[in-house]
Order: sequence, then C-alpha cells, then structure tokens
Amino acid sequence: MDSPLERATGFDNQRLCVLPRPLVAEALGRPVTRRLVVTDAGYFPHADAHGRHRPRGAEETIVIVCVGGSGWIEAGGVRHRIGSSTAAVIPGGVPHAYGASESDPWTIWWCHVRGSDVAELVEASGVDPSRITVSLRSVDRLTAMLDEIVSALERDQSPARLVATAGMAWRMLTQLAVDRRLPEEGEPLERAMRYLEDRVDGSIRVPELAALVGVSSSHLSALFRDATGGGVLAHHTSLKMARARRLLDTTALSVAEIGREVGMADPFYFSRQFRRMHGVSPSTYRSQRKG
Repeated sequence: MDSPLERATGFDNQRLCVLPRPLVAEALGRPVTRRLVVTDAGYFPHADAHGRHRPRGAEETIVIVCVGGSGWIEAGGVRHRIGSSTAAVIPGGVPHAYGASESDPWTIWWCHVRGSDVAELVEASGVDPSRITVSLRSVDRLTAMLDEIVSALERDQSPARLVATAGMAWRMLTQLAVDRRLPEEGEPLERAMRYLEDRVDGSIRVPELAALVGVSSSHLSALFRDATGGGVLAHHTSLKMARARRLLDTTALSVAEIGREVGMADPFYFSRQFRRMHGVSPSTYRSQRKG
C-alpha cells in the first residue's frame, strides 16, 4: 500500500484527477480502454515535500514529466536525479520511491496508465527498471499532452472521455519512445544523420563519417542500429529512396535522371535498389494512383 504524501495538504494551484477504481475495472473490460486507460493524472507546481514510497510498486505504470526544479526517483536499486525537461517512466510492479528536491522542489505533470498494451509501449521507449529517464527534446509538447489529459478528465470520466484520454496517452508514450531513440542536436548520431541528409546525391564511407563525428565505426554503426533498425549505409539508401519517391511523384524527370539525382548513375542499379525496397520498379511506382 502507498505511503502518504510527505505533506498533509496539496499544492497551490495543483490539478488532480483520480478515477474511482470501479470505473477503472469497467474500462479494462471494454474495447479500446482495455488496452490503455489513464487512471490518475495531475499537475503539482513547486511541489515542496512531495514524495511517495511504494515498496511493492504500483499496479499502474507511472509517467512523471519534470518542467521545473528537480527531484529524485529510486527504482530497480538505482537512484536517478530528475531535472527540468526530463521524463521518468516507472513500470507497473517495480518497487520505487520518489520525492522533490528540498532546495529546489520540482514542478511536475504526471499520469498513471494501465492496460494490455502498456508494457509494449514502455518497452518501445527503451525503459527498464535501471534506466527509467528520458531526456525530452520538446518538453512543451509532452506537457501539452498531459494538460489535455487532465483537462479531459476534469470535464467528466465517461466511457467516451476515457477513450479520448487513451488516445492522448498513446500519443504521449509513443513520443517518449521517439525522444529516447532519436538523437539530440549536436550528438554524434544527429550530426551523422544530418551529414547523410545533406549528401543524398553522393556516397559515403562509414570510417570517414565516424571520424568526422568523433566516434569509432563500430560505435556509429551501433548508434544507427539502435535508432533506425539498420546500419549507416542502409539509412543512407533509405534517404535516397525517399527523395526518389518524391521526384517520381512530383516531377517528369526520367528514371535515369532521378537515379543520378540520388547518386546512382547506373539506371539499372538504381532500379534494382528501388525494387528491393518497394517491391515494384520506379516506373510502376510512378504509375500507381496515390492519395
């Protein structure tokens, strides 16, 4: 059972929505919300003396987004500092504790979610008990989503509203997965990706690109596999094919000319690469109706 908040009262201008547990049980038995339902959500500004201790974990997965100040979270035997523009995801059932900094209490948006798809969404974000934090590229985007969730639950907690907040929470969790996997500006992976985008019409060698961004070839390849599911050259080819599709759809250039535009001067080689990715030739792709 949860320990109480470390202070007896709430926080000035806080927002707090808690679904009655019978409503949660009903939602988990209905289509859509059985896959994902928001059970609790709120906003705690300057949450002095805020804290929780759950030695047995919680039934729900907990998402905390810090927008100011700082705090800490212990989960899986690891203590994490949580600062501004950082999210933390605590999977259901994981023993944990958390609290606001005494000197600079955090301001947080948060929600609890349950459902059959939650574990898969958490896994997609790369979270496990020893690595629960996600650095956010756009904290405003996440807080806007949480604000929308809280506002919806404040209006009512009808089945239709719970479906709506399930969609909002799905988007929030997938955004966390994106922020975990894609690099921040200036990181070696981001610089390498930008270099490839600027040279779609050329060729690259992995050792030269790795040296340019200051990492080893093996490390750069590992970064690309984690972020894209494939290697450096596979990502470069996918960029070339994306440009080729745009040119096929929006210009009257010949297939050979488009091949040259994406750095593949041999039209037969270009056609083979295009067919390998799309299952059809460039000409067949161009003739297909779209939209």
